[in-house]
Amino acid sequence: MSAIEATYPRVAHPQRATLRLIGSAAVTVGVFLSGFVISEPAPYELWMAALVGLWFILGLRISRYTVPLLALLITFNVGGMLSLTQMKDLADGPMYVAVSTFLALTAVFYAAIIEDSHRRLPLIFNAWTFAAVITSMLGILGYFHAFPGSEVFTLYDRAKGAFQDPNVFGPFLVPPSLYLVHGILTGNLRAAPIKATALLILALGVFLSFSRAAWGLFLLTIILLIFVMLLKERSGAFRLRILVLSLAAILMMVASLVIALQFPKVSDLFSTRAQLVQQYDGEHLGRFDRHRIGFTMMMERPLGIGPMVFGTIFPEDEHNIWLKSLTTYGWLGFVSYVGMLFWTFYLGFKNLLKNRPWQPYLMIAWIGVLGHAAIGNVIDIDHWRHVYLLFGVVWGCAALEARHMRDPNARDRY
Repeated sequence: MSAIEATYPRVAHPQRATLRLIGSAAVTVGVFLSGFVISEPAPYELWMAALVGLWFILGLRISRYTVPLLALLITFNVGGMLSLTQMKDLADGPMYVAVSTFLALTAVFYAAIIEDSHRRLPLIFNAWTFAAVITSMLGILGYFHAFPGSEVFTLYDRAKGAFQDPNVFGPFLVPPSLYLVHGILTGNLRAAPIKATALLILALGVFLSFSRAAWGLFLLTIILLIFVMLLKERSGAFRLRILVLSLAAILMMVASLVIALQFPKVSDLFSTRAQLVQQYDGEHLGRFDRHRIGFTMMMERPLGIGPMVFGTIFPEDEHNIWLKSLTTYGWLGFVSYVGMLFWTFYLGFKNLLKNRPWQPYLMIAWIGVLGHAAIGNVIDIDHWRHVYLLFGVVWGCAALEARHMRDPNARDRY
């Protein structure tokens, strides 16, 4: 066997290379479809269900580095199945758990295909960014009633793009925003104007979603991204570039915000939504009261109460991922979810600053997971498709790192 064949054994299998190329393209389409969920089942579910099944039939393997993620997510959903036994009327409960299980499988799928080839990471993030820009533009145009029927992209005078809820639409735009920020700070300056324009579109979409969770997520994750990049880069000139470009981006966003606030419709809703505690948060049986009562109630319900039952007892749903884990997935699901989350934090943090081809994507995904865990205190994220994609990226990159350390020849290849 020649040295070239030893280093790149797949070159000798053109059929396999063609299948891998088609498979990567199909994954790219799937990620792109995640930005368009106006109704359920969305095209994303149908496409990914077929894609996941086909990949595993054709031999995609789950390595020992990804097995813990699979085990924890399965246990999480077993807790959801057990909670169904506590429901007097199953109604849509089984379908809810089925969707949770499907989304869990997508996280494992993303981790497996990333471990198989780190070259899929730019395809995934480019598709995500492209979808985010389109759905953000739809939300912006809908908010300003730019064309007849555009109100379908709004809800309660808030931009929601091609989503059902502004509170999901806004956070969906944040990881692609981080990707663009990273590209502006580290990439070719000639491409910076295009990326900056796309970033402004996403930032305006996040703002017009009027989701306080999305606002907080956007600011928190961008600050964390810049902080981690300053830690990683040792060059004083590069650090100066990051600071200068970051300040320029902040000034540009502030200027855009000031312009947007000149519209009375925008400024009125902003003044209302900008209050940290809304009336429905602090009133009797409001968000925080429901959290307190719910946690107390779940201490006596080890199997939970079943999906969507909480909203029939109280005025609204849990709006807290920790409480949601207890009510819908029981104690077993709660422990599994918390364990999976902290394991994800550990894997990302351990590999965060290592100089690898996948390091930027790991950094963005890990910061995204951290931010979503933070906003999970005020919103349910167990059915957010992009959150499972973030989990998959972190675990896939961690598996790549483990393989990299076990195979000395791989270091020269990278």
